[in-house]
Parts: sequence; structure tokens; C-alpha cells
Amino acid sequence: MQHPAVPDLSHTHTRPIHWAATATALAAVVALSAALQPDAATAAQTAAPSHQSAPARTAPPDPAAVTFPLECGPVKAVVQKKASGDLDGDGRPETVAVVHCDAPMGTPPDGVYVITRTAGSGKPRVVATLVNPRDRRTVTDFSVRDDVVLATLLGYSSADVPSCCPDVTDEAKWQWKNGAFVRDTPSQARTV
Repeated sequence: MQHPAVPDLSHTHTRPIHWAATATALAAVVALSAALQPDAATAAQTAAPSHQSAPARTAPPDPAAVTFPLECGPVKAVVQKKASGDLDGDGRPETVAVVHCDAPMGTPPDGVYVITRTAGSGKPRVVATLVNPRDRRTVTDFSVRDDVVLATLLGYSSADVPSCCPDVTDEAKWQWKNGAFVRDTPSQARTV
């Protein structure tokens, strides 16, 4: 007769008394954990002194809620690009929008507008024109970084250059200084 490699463990079979003891122990743990709940949180936020409090974060103005100073005739104005940031340091974000007329043919010139919210009503409104569409510029690279508006503008060296083929590239940078958006001295215009 061959002996098993594992010893006989007949004494380890569970009996109903084992299950009853386990259930009682588990019930005791659950009851004890319910009785020993942590105290309610007592930490409270204290208001910062009024000279240090920052304005509440608000959503940037939506360009779709604004009528742009753009004459488009029978077509509508289209927001091509937009970016937001606190450009004037007042704690409320502004939105900068690149807008042009939705022309069925050709490349319509872009306008670049700064939108903010009216302090009283909160309605968005255009407060500055950085690029006027009458200047016949097309905005390619566009962003708002570190409260500065950056754009690459394509344009024309003369009225004789066809609208299809801009021949001048200009890097533009606007920053809020002394109550107005100031365009830094542009880099030298380059031909495309």
C-alpha cells in the first residue's frame, strides 16, 4: 500500500460551528468599525485679507456671443481661431479671436479682436482691434502665451500683388501696457 505524500487532514474539515464563529467575528468587526467612525471634519477655510484676495476664476468670453465690427455683406463672420488669457492682469480672462467673412471663394482678410466681459452685466464685448481686415492680412500662426498675443501675418508688398499670393510675412506681438495693447516693434518683413 502506498502512503500519501500529504498527511491526512481530516481534522481540518469545516463544521457548522466554524462558520458560526467566523460570522460572529465578522459581525463584531463591522459593528466596531461603525461605532468608531472618525470625527467630522473641522477644518475651515479662512478668508485671506482683502488686500490679498484674488478674483474668482471666470470663464473666458465666448466669441460666438459677440457682433464683430466686420462688414460681410450677405455672408456671416466666422471665428477662425481663438485663444484666451488674462491679458491685462485684472484676474479675468480675455479672448482673442481671429475672424473673417465666410466668403464662398478666395481668402478673405482676417481681423484680430480682443473680447472681454462688461464688469456690470458680464456680457462679452469687443474692446480692441489688433488687426483690421482693411489691412488685407491673413493670420497663420496664432497663440496667447504669458499674457502676450502672438501671430504671424501674411500680407502684400503692394496693391499690384494678387490676393491669392501674399508676398510678405510679418511676426506680430501685442502686450497690454499702460491701458492699451501695444504692438512691439515688428521683425523685418520678409518676402515669402
